[in-house]
Amino acid sequence: MTVTHPKIRRAAIAACAVVLSAGCRDAAQSAAAGGKGPSVGVVLSTGGRGDKGFNDEAVAGAGRAAAALGADTSIADVQREDATLSGVTRFAEEGRDLVVGVSFMASQPTFQVAKDHPAGKFAVLDYAPVTDEQGRALPLPPNMAGITYRAEEGAYLAGALAGLKTATRKVGFVGGMYSPIVREFEAGYTAGVRAVCSDCVVLVDYAGTGPAAFNQPERGLALALAQYGAGADVIFHASGGTGKGVFQAAQQANRWVIGVDVDQSAEAPGHVLTSVTKKLDVSLYGLVEQVRSGRFHGGLLSQGLSDGAVGYVYDARNRPLIPDSVYYRVETLRQAIVAGLVKVPKVPADARMSRR
Repeated sequence: MTVTHPKIRRAAIAACAVVLSAGCRDAAQSAAAGGKGPSVGVVLSTGGRGDKGFNDEAVAGAGRAAAALGADTSIADVQREDATLSGVTRFAEEGRDLVVGVSFMASQPTFQVAKDHPAGKFAVLDYAPVTDEQGRALPLPPNMAGITYRAEEGAYLAGALAGLKTATRKVGFVGGMYSPIVREFEAGYTAGVRAVCSDCVVLVDYAGTGPAAFNQPERGLALALAQYGAGADVIFHASGGTGKGVFQAAQQANRWVIGVDVDQSAEAPGHVLTSVTKKLDVSLYGLVEQVRSGRFHGGLLSQGLSDGAVGYVYDARNRPLIPDSVYYRVETLRQAIVAGLVKVPKVPADARMSRR
């Protein structure tokens, strides 16, 4: 585990005005009712507000907590990964009642700051284990909650939908950063495809190996066009802002696309079969409610289909794209997962998969 020297940490705090947006410098966006609720600092992931995904979900959750619980909420709109430590430290030193980091990339910095500030309360949405030099997962500090999502469950349903809709028997997956959490999306998706179309081929591409891979729409456009050109007629993206290029490709190629994190049907109207959702707003609101009522406790918490924290979109906008027989098949699989009858893998298998 990386340990930051106090002088380095102080320098990082001083650099906050440089590496964070005005949302950090003027982060007091209080919607509190008379200051009765807890003070909450939320550090967004790279890409920031307006990503129409992960970050916007967290902002929505903070807004709900402000309106309904009187929380004093401040948002740090991070533009670079190395600014996360500065944002989390800043909120901790302000004495915020709860500091929340968004995305797995906030795991290490928040873990570190939580240990340095044992009186504070911290959480990470989409937590990834922090490991020691031998790669062993370290236990969370008692004042930190790590929310994990069984995203592979929602991705499995997206894969089943893709496998039932494809006419070419080729579908695609475009990931952002090649990382364990994004690979869980890939694992669930490919397993879902195979469950309904055993001879279907899944084309898999990643935009890169670093955090910048989540904010490269041009790269997403190129990868998606290549997959569509290779015969895929449905692509599921789990790539953050890079997905903007995937939606553009779907429109250009007149093919199907599946969104991620939130309902992304507006990104390519008429071409979005569904979106796999992670309800970060629900998780964040729940954390604030726990702090307000004195029920907050540290530790890992896994949320999935059965908790309503993971799902897929089926509403008036995409219902005409999905035949009833396909919907009922996907719903049957959803119920089987919730009942524990289907175990969705977290690690991709290579069988019948073309990885490029």
